[in-house]
Amino acid sequence: MKTLRILFSFLFIVSIVTGAQAQSKAGKAALENIHQRKSVRTYSDKKIPDNVMTELLRAAMAAPTGMNVQPWHFIVLTDTSQYDRIFAGNFNMRMFKESAAVVILCADTTYMRPTRDNPNGPAVLQINRIWRDDMGACTENFLLACEAYGLGACWTACYPFPDRMNSIKETLNLPPTVVPYSVVPVGYPRLNEKPKDKWKPEKIHYGRW
Repeated sequence: MKTLRILFSFLFIVSIVTGAQAQSKAGKAALENIHQRKSVRTYSDKKIPDNVMTELLRAAMAAPTGMNVQPWHFIVLTDTSQYDRIFAGNFNMRMFKESAAVVILCADTTYMRPTRDNPNGPAVLQINRIWRDDMGACTENFLLACEAYGLGACWTACYPFPDRMNSIKETLNLPPTVVPYSVVPVGYPRLNEKPKDKWKPEKIHYGRW
């Protein structure tokens, strides 16, 4: 009986240590992925499998969102023959056409929900004033997922520039309340690009500025 107790105690300790090591490795992997993320602007001609694109979009949709509104919508483009029309005048055209896919991350700037002063009442159309915050987090999640899959991506600005937004809204028939927020070309990197070191301790303030 004493031997069994010792054995169980030993196995319990081993399980705790093993679990802690696994969590430590997972944490290090997550941090490494964050620090390795970089803007990639040159791509090979290798295609992105459909299941990988699905996982990238699942990661994007896992972003935090105010009041759980989840304003995001995604347009995945792969037909480069349409890019001159969709992205008319955009100086990132070379990058778009070289990538395996271009993902336009859009936001519905409204939502349907009962008002706060009448939570059990009917759903009414309301303005979402924090959709920009949600879409920033959503885009970053998408970029980190690309890095995790060995893909290169580059966040190119769309909102709030009318010349970039309008051609997308018109050519792709976006609803009036939907705004194209960011345009992200994605593909397998052609070059061995490295992340920038952005660590600046002087930008950290404790207690006060």
